[in-house]
Amino acid sequence: MTATAFRPFESLEFDNLFVRSHAADPGRANVPRQVPGAAFSHVSPTPTRAPALLAWSDPLGALLGIARPPLGEGPVAEVLGGSRVLPGMQPYAARYGGHQFGQWAGQLGDGRAITLGEILDTTGQRQELQLKGAGRTPYSRHADGRAVLRSSVREFLCSEAMHHLGIPTTRALSLVATGDGVVRDMFYDGNPQTEPGAVVCRVAPSFVRFGNFEIFAAENEATNLRTLADWVIRHHYPELGEPGPATYAAWFKEISRRTAVMVAHWMRVGFVHGVMNTDNMSILGLTIDYGPYGWLEDFDLGWTPNTTDAQGRRYCYGQQAQIAYWNLTRLAGALSELVGDDDALRAGLETYRVTFGDSWSQMLADKLGITDRGGDDEDGLITDLFGLLQQTETDMTIFFRSLTAVPLGAGVSAAEQIAPLRDAFYDPAALDGPHGGAMADWLARYAARVREDGDAAAGRIARMNAANPKYVLRNWIAQQAIDAASTGDTSQIERLLDVLRKPYDEQPEHADLFARRPDWARSKPGCSALSCSS
Repeated sequence: MTATAFRPFESLEFDNLFVRSHAADPGRANVPRQVPGAAFSHVSPTPTRAPALLAWSDPLGALLGIARPPLGEGPVAEVLGGSRVLPGMQPYAARYGGHQFGQWAGQLGDGRAITLGEILDTTGQRQELQLKGAGRTPYSRHADGRAVLRSSVREFLCSEAMHHLGIPTTRALSLVATGDGVVRDMFYDGNPQTEPGAVVCRVAPSFVRFGNFEIFAAENEATNLRTLADWVIRHHYPELGEPGPATYAAWFKEISRRTAVMVAHWMRVGFVHGVMNTDNMSILGLTIDYGPYGWLEDFDLGWTPNTTDAQGRRYCYGQQAQIAYWNLTRLAGALSELVGDDDALRAGLETYRVTFGDSWSQMLADKLGITDRGGDDEDGLITDLFGLLQQTETDMTIFFRSLTAVPLGAGVSAAEQIAPLRDAFYDPAALDGPHGGAMADWLARYAARVREDGDAAAGRIARMNAANPKYVLRNWIAQQAIDAASTGDTSQIERLLDVLRKPYDEQPEHADLFARRPDWARSKPGCSALSCSS
């Protein structure tokens, strides 16, 4: 298929390889229940009152070879809003389990996500189309399977933003308003409200996650476990060869490697996932399930955007690498009977540790424009910087992006070096006291290190700008788009889509989005803290 051979959405040819390959739930009752012995349940989306297409990702549509449909009501909105199933689709919800906040939670599954089917994109790769917020499934437990507009806007925008940042992620094709009201208690404080509903169409080669394997291992469903592992290897890791004990071990090692690279990228741009349960970890090493995520507005290793995690901070920014390792140990346990060699699994975990260390070290070096010296911060340059950034409120994105403007020549005054960084500080006056002196000392050491490396300034700056985005999806910016969309104005969503497709470019016409969190956003819901319903 050529890049210009776009198909109307209604003419897509759907395949159902996952459905054909795995054990189906024999029951058809769409009520929350335990589903033993199956990988998925057949279930159709619940129709909505007045589906209307609010937003569409043109780059993803082009990759899929789908012609852009008109916004508003219409047949495409009906399909992507869950009110119509096209010929060839065999919708289903997947069954999986997971460890949530460190505890085994038993059966979980797609409680508000329904996969419509699979299509081939313009490169020949299989892609699943999945609706999030499409209604109740057998895995919904006590929930209604719906999603509200605010969470849907956040998922739609962040999926595409992360892709253009160069971070492995699932994608989002469309955002559809349903015309239905959805009742949510945003902070679980006894104040439920009716909010506008919405559905996001998520896209990925596979939505299989660690928890799909955990549930089979926990329930002693050995045949299902092996069938799923073999299927994932044959269709998503074919370079590893035919499944068998050695291939399973190599597969776990590659999952560990991909997960390490993904988390290092999160850390590079200041992204905090917020709910790194094992059921939210992709078997392909993709960022999956955008719930109470956030971006570091002021640098804080202990910050979490998730109100549910406010006390323990299990999933805070500085813990993400260790939590990913812990999650991989849970996956290793689920795969242990297949691999049959604990040393091989430990080797896979060591691959994670080494890969994360090397990747994070190189990314930090790129952010600072210095030479990576094998992962050892021998002069304390990075450790000391992180300590300084945390002593007073400092915007991570602005600080690192502005570092390229710091004059680094010998004989430059401390005031001249600090001046380009002032906009990164929430209290610039702090730079006029002891903190400013400590920052000046660090900048002098940094300048000496750069001069020691001897890299040409143009190359160094280009490298730094390629590692330090100028534009990220700050929570307060996303909330402004949500507020506007709630009134029917989607222009801010369109603007953000455009800006976030080029996050490393200067884009001076959008300089207002390169700014510290405003005071009004400190306590506004959706801007500082979010819940799992956000």
